[in-house]
Amino acid sequence: MYDRFYGFSVRPFALTPDPAFLFLSRQHGMALTLLEYGLQSQASFALLTGEVGSGKTTLLRQLVRQVGTDAVVALISNTHVGFRSLHPWVAQALEVVPADDSEVAIYEAIVDCFIRQYAQGRRTLLIVDEAQNLPASLLEELRLLSNVNSEKDLVLQVLLVGQPELRSTLQRPELRQFAQRVSVDFHLRPLGASDTSAYVRHRLQVAGRDAELFSPESLALIHDQTAGVPRLINQLCDLLLVYGFADGAEVIDESLVRQALSDRESAMALPIFAGLSPAAERAAEHRAQPGAP
Repeated sequence: MYDRFYGFSVRPFALTPDPAFLFLSRQHGMALTLLEYGLQSQASFALLTGEVGSGKTTLLRQLVRQVGTDAVVALISNTHVGFRSLHPWVAQALEVVPADDSEVAIYEAIVDCFIRQYAQGRRTLLIVDEAQNLPASLLEELRLLSNVNSEKDLVLQVLLVGQPELRSTLQRPELRQFAQRVSVDFHLRPLGASDTSAYVRHRLQVAGRDAELFSPESLALIHDQTAGVPRLINQLCDLLLVYGFADGAEVIDESLVRQALSDRESAMALPIFAGLSPAAERAAEHRAQPGAP
């Protein structure tokens, strides 16, 4: 709708996690560097957490793009609390077919796949997204699966990606051995005010527009309303571009932002901005602490 009016080649604030739009703030850059280091240094377990909408999946897709030919990637992305065992899902991610449906046959097929890949000079990278849904018993299952690694040979690497609840699970006493194997660990926080402005400008430039579109005042208000959560920034900015197009506005200013927010509040539409999400509340509490960045 507004693409031609504002000179975009693609929608700048689509919600799909497209690595082409990856904005490497200092923390996102650090997270990607640590994950790359974990792969190169042969870390058995790596952990990436962050609030809903913090950019985990986009980082993950960028990392997968950068994995070389010396690794095979297996992704489990639809975890839920109903999982009774991870082994069938690992087998499906690896595209291996066990001899039968028994737990033993599935486990043997998985391990055989690891060993075959290693014999061809490749290790297996198993990525478990939304890992906060896994109970302690299934995380322990992952730890036991990693025992296929020997002191000299790294056959399997595991990357857990999830929301902060995953950290609480890993702090449980029965997962002490698991937690000790996590050698690469990063938690993504919401963007600060300056990074929010840079994030918006970055996405506009990737979409094909170099000229300023959002006023400094509107960017400050966008940050306040979204608490720096990238997904909420995308949702609000996309809405603002529709409003701007409807008004024929060449610049998205503060008054237009306030009008859009007022209309959305009166319609009781979702998402609710103005820091009412759990992520926004936690980010605000963090910023209110003495010495917090």
